[in-house]
Amino acid sequence: MADQTHHKIIVIGGGAGGINVAARLLRQSHIDDLAIIEPSDTHYYQPGWTLVGGGIMKREATAKPMADYIPVGAKWIKDAVVEVDPDNNCLKTRSGDLFTYDYLVVAAGLELDWLKIDGLLDAVGKDGVCSNYSYDTVNSTWETIRNFKGGTALFTFPPPPIKCAGAPQKIMYLAEEHFRKAGIRDKTQVVYMCAGPSIFGVKKYAEALLEQVVKPREIETRYKHNLVRIHAAKKEAVFLDMDANREVVVKYDMIHVTPPMTAPFFIRTSKLANKAGWVDVNKDTLQHVRYPNVFSLGDASSLPTSKTAAAIRAEGPVLVENLLAVMKGQQAKATYDGYTSCPLVTGRGKLILAEFDYDLNPKETFPFDQGKERLSMYWLKRYILPIIYWKGLLKGRKWPLAGD
Repeated sequence: MADQTHHKIIVIGGGAGGINVAARLLRQSHIDDLAIIEPSDTHYYQPGWTLVGGGIMKREATAKPMADYIPVGAKWIKDAVVEVDPDNNCLKTRSGDLFTYDYLVVAAGLELDWLKIDGLLDAVGKDGVCSNYSYDTVNSTWETIRNFKGGTALFTFPPPPIKCAGAPQKIMYLAEEHFRKAGIRDKTQVVYMCAGPSIFGVKKYAEALLEQVVKPREIETRYKHNLVRIHAAKKEAVFLDMDANREVVVKYDMIHVTPPMTAPFFIRTSKLANKAGWVDVNKDTLQHVRYPNVFSLGDASSLPTSKTAAAIRAEGPVLVENLLAVMKGQQAKATYDGYTSCPLVTGRGKLILAEFDYDLNPKETFPFDQGKERLSMYWLKRYILPIIYWKGLLKGRKWPLAGD
């Protein structure tokens, strides 16, 4: 018979969102019964994978032992959730154990749906097909870029939502810069194949990218083109032209693929999910719209903002304040305005720092125009943000940047 254990608070997920919330709860209250369910031995600093793919950072620097970041006072259940029954405040893990809770925080991240693109799973990591989107494949990106001899280089963007919507183009800018430095840019066609309607969702930063980066560097953009198939043997990528509703075949010499993404299966198949499969929370309070003892943040949530670690820095304090209020029998009144950030690396030593809210209005931290490429903002991305992540975000500490 399966074991059954009760915890006052259960946090599903040991990524940035789950660890941040658990650390904040334990710092701000006298909670003595909080459990984190997370199967992984390793915690990954995923924002660093763009720099790994661009040959700037070592992959190993983005991975640290999960045990080092489980907050003191939290019980680590090294298992994976496979079912959630919010009507009975119960969940089941892969090992068959049952857990009940008084309050639940869902921070389970999302899943990469490699299989949604026919032929991708077998092709990625070799013969010119690469991706920054997993620890196992990220090294293949730099190998592909530095060994590229010219031809057509494709960079794809799938239908959202995805992790950091700027990441698919950041690696393109780093690659294009390398091609110029390697002396092969004149025999290279760089093409951004984007399922969306524009280069970026915020007008200010979209205009900045087009005028400062895309046009001067002669990068071709094709919008509303969604990758559906790869014929690796023929080096052909098949896209759905969403306007014409027909398939288009594009030959490539290298292709960086951003895979489609989806909510974890156990969320999509539970009563926690909205129609799209994400945890259905109030976008202001992060409280579930039907189950008041359930909260969610980060990639697994339905929050209509970019899925980034910077967003979690802003979401975490709101969630914790509201959860503690509910535990005291009060209303959830703290509000989140959708703040998120995307450090748009445009080359070595160059970065446009996009920060914005739910309404796609810029919400900038620094007293200058962040719509311009700056060395200082690159240094922030390269050297300061990793420190903030490991020593601040994952420790539940406050840092003097927007979002906290």
